[in-house]
Amino acid sequence: MKTIRTLLIAALALLCVACGTTNTVPITGRKTHLLVSDQQILSLSTQQYQEYMKGAKVSADQNNTALVKHVGQRLATAVETFLKNNGYANEIQNFQWEFNLVADNQVNAFCMPGGKIVVYEGILPVTQNEASLAIVLGHEIAHAVAKHSAEQLSKQMRQQYATKIGGSVLSTATGSAAAGVLTSVANAGFNFANLKYSRDNETEADHLGLIFAAMAGYDPQAAIPFWQRMAQLGGNKKSEFFSDHPSDEKRIAALQKQMPEALKYYTPPTPAPAAKSTTTKKKTTTTKKKTTTTKKK
Repeated sequence: MKTIRTLLIAALALLCVACGTTNTVPITGRKTHLLVSDQQILSLSTQQYQEYMKGAKVSADQNNTALVKHVGQRLATAVETFLKNNGYANEIQNFQWEFNLVADNQVNAFCMPGGKIVVYEGILPVTQNEASLAIVLGHEIAHAVAKHSAEQLSKQMRQQYATKIGGSVLSTATGSAAAGVLTSVANAGFNFANLKYSRDNETEADHLGLIFAAMAGYDPQAAIPFWQRMAQLGGNKKSEFFSDHPSDEKRIAALQKQMPEALKYYTPPTPAPAAKSTTTKKKTTTTKKKTTTTKKK
């Protein structure tokens, strides 16, 4: 009898897991099984974003703020156009893009679901130029487009399911179980701003971000010197095995391998035509004064 009850609990848990949706990541085609809906994760994200911005110090540098917003919106427009033209038009409704620069010396940036992106001032001395900033923002936008936050949240929910199976307390109502687990995960402190993605997620965001930058008209080759500058900071010297991010060497090697694909999406700007040199010849007219001599009789 005890074995039967255990099997029933396990079967119910599998039913809960099966009630999610399958998501296909654009460009890479990778499929993921998500246990949280777009509406649920966007609701959580909006709450956390509003709380974060209340405590954040917005940058007073108007020029850099304008640059972040300009590059971000240019990328967002290119990404939405791509999604619309490639069978993902229904995903566009999930994005309400915002790009903010905050006064913080961290060399970092992050994106919350729904397209809420925050850039720290500390990363600008490393980006150095608009194209490299596009690489950073493209990477963050990629996290949102690929729904990496929902993927990580789903993993935590599966862990919660496993815990409930062990305690034999899983609800018999699939819907209430999913809602309850989502609530418990959220209450446990699922923080979008400080979310650590898996190495696979980070590598995929690098890949997509490279292409998104190219779509927006930025040279994707700017990614290599940018990540080389990041590597020189010495902030990622730990073994890849102990890190959620790929090692600097592997990250750069992967980007170099993906570069030919990204360049297919890149159209270099057309140089402005050289101004024609117009020389106006001054016409000199010489008027001969006719002298009339009258003979005196």
